[in-house]
Amino acid sequence: MWSPAADDRVLARACMDVRAGRYFSAHEALKETRDDYEVRAHRSLVLASVAADSDLAERWLSEEPGPEAALLWARVAMLRALRMADAGDQRQRALTRIARTACERAAKELPEDPTPWVAQLALARLDGLKDPAPQGLLTAPPGPWRLFSHILRLDAWHREAHHRFLSFFFARHGGSSGASWDVAAFLSQRAPTGSPLRLLPLVVLVEDYDPSALLADRTWEQPPWAATAMSVHRNWFPRVADYRFTPVLDLAYLAHALFMAKREFEAREVLTAMGPYASRMPWSVFGDPAEQLTKARRSCGLPVPHNA
Repeated sequence: MWSPAADDRVLARACMDVRAGRYFSAHEALKETRDDYEVRAHRSLVLASVAADSDLAERWLSEEPGPEAALLWARVAMLRALRMADAGDQRQRALTRIARTACERAAKELPEDPTPWVAQLALARLDGLKDPAPQGLLTAPPGPWRLFSHILRLDAWHREAHHRFLSFFFARHGGSSGASWDVAAFLSQRAPTGSPLRLLPLVVLVEDYDPSALLADRTWEQPPWAATAMSVHRNWFPRVADYRFTPVLDLAYLAHALFMAKREFEAREVLTAMGPYASRMPWSVFGDPAEQLTKARRSCGLPVPHNA
């Protein structure tokens, strides 16, 4: 099932309502996450992706303003600005200004919530925020370090914040391969051994994948990357059973890295833990995601679920 809601039934129901033009379920889904920032970040992003092509967020904010309406509006405005930028559309600057204003409004509604600041961080690549890097990074790449530091004061290991910050340094966003490797190593080494943030170097490995490079698909078999994947499997993967909802995307990156490293036994465990749920990343980088995931499951001796 290629559903970003996965086994979060409250989120899945709210997405259905948003598609139908109703926001009450979205309000309930977000309100109950005020003390769980990881789930709040995920739910608000998924709901925004469903609402971005309609006027639901604007309507909700005008009819029943509040922290949840303000957050969804900030997320929708963020997604619209990023989409315009990626499409090279001239309206991107105007939409970025709207999104920044929306993020500021949402941050005032609930000052302790990092999510509006994470949305601002996602926008940082559009206006090239360049603070000097802290000491300890080989390439010392300038970037939105101050904004990132502010978020870490609110939530030290915020998953989306780390991924958004890392993506600022991707070559396709105006950064460089060296900078993204440097930042991924810096962030993952800071994180606790049992954190999914230890996956960040494997995210860069996928980002840097060049199918024309010599032995490109053997990269994951090299000792440093195989060791990284095995370490995450040993230290983080056992904790997944305690998650409120299946962390499908992180599991997908881990399963992919283990499969590519020829660690089929461990990859099988991770793919099994994902249940019937799947994410297009990282499989889509290597071809059709359904075909790539089917190949991995078959190689690990698992049945292939029917597409849904």
